[in-house]
Amino acid sequence: MNTKIKPQAASTFHAHEQGIRDLYMESLHLVERLHRRLLDVIKDEFDRQGRSDVNAIQALLLFNIGNSELTAGELRSRGYYLGSNVSYNVKKLVDLGFINHQRSRIDRRSVRISLTETGQDIAETVARLYERHITSIDKVGGIGTDEFTQMNKLLQRLDRFWNDQILYRL
Repeated sequence: MNTKIKPQAASTFHAHEQGIRDLYMESLHLVERLHRRLLDVIKDEFDRQGRSDVNAIQALLLFNIGNSELTAGELRSRGYYLGSNVSYNVKKLVDLGFINHQRSRIDRRSVRISLTETGQDIAETVARLYERHITSIDKVGGIGTDEFTQMNKLLQRLDRFWNDQILYRL
């Protein structure tokens, strides 16, 4: 069995690998930038309303809690909080009166959290922002159902790939 790669095949392989490397790094950069940009958009929405009592990460946390009652661990496992300390932000939101928290009756170590009326107001502000985006993204941004379907499938595959890297130590 010949295990040597012919020079032409090797250069083609390395060119292919370099192409994937460049595209992979660009994708990583875009994912990070999109997350930061989303936070900028949320911050801008609250700035327009003259609200400075909550930051973008906290508003996103409140939106993702929504009408649910869950633990901080469940909230953390949902994601969305790149570079943020979920426990710190939950404590801060409790102190600010945006989140209710109480110990679980079943497991006293577990704390259940839900939104106060003020927290609901902030979550609804984010929901209205997203609704505005939904009504214009196809016409203004040129991103429609087909593009979102394709993008979501690819992002799910990337998520599964990264998850497998951790689970199976690939």
